Parts: sequence; structure tokens; C-alpha cells
Amino acid sequence: QVEIVESGGGSVQPGGSLQLSCETSENSLTILTMGWFRQAPGDQRRLVAFMNRDGVSRVVERVQDRFTIARDNAKSAVYLQMDNLKPEDTAVYYCYVDSDISGRRWGQGTQVTVST
Repeated sequence: QVEIVESGGGSVQPGGSLQLSCETSENSLTILTMGWFRQAPGDQRRLVAFMNRDGVSRVVERVQDRFTIARDNAKSAVYLQMDNLKPEDTAVYYCYVDSDISGRRWGQGTQVTVST
């Protein structure tokens, strides 16, 4: 069974930084895309960023001046660097993996809270 493990969430003050990490047991050769969604209280799950195995990436406009996505294919891992965090970034962040074999799989989510 494919495992997806997220880490790096926590509580920070506005203007702070966090780096989220996500590693999967999925064979890196079968992974198409890895990325992140987030879900704030009372809202739907929304895309934040993704990167495919060729290194093509997208960060949604809302956060693209503050968030950066990176990927390590050798480790089957993806990272989300979040800088200058704002209270509106508070959400549960979910890693996802799209692969040839397993389709889309989700991590368990990691809480990010930005407050004074």
C-alpha cells in the first residue's frame, strides 16, 4: 500500500516561514505529479502548487510570490517553502501524488496556523 507522509506544519506568526515536506513510498518512476492542496475551515480543498516529473511546476497566483515548490525525484518527495505567511494561509495542507499505477493518493494533511 502506498504511503504518503507529510511533515513541517505548525504555528507561526504573520511574516514567518514554514517548509512542508511530503515523501511517498510510491516508486519514483511511476510518479507523474506531486503537489499540495489546502483546505481552510468552511472552505473547499484548493490547489496550491504542483510539479510534474519533468520539473514543470505551477504555484497558484494567490501565493506565487511567497510560496515555492521543489521536488526530489530520487526521494519521491516534494517540498513547499512558504514565506511571509499570512493569517489567510491558515489551513490544513494536503500532499497528493498522481502516478501511473495508483492514480491519485492523498496524505493525511498537516495543519498550518498563522496568527499573532
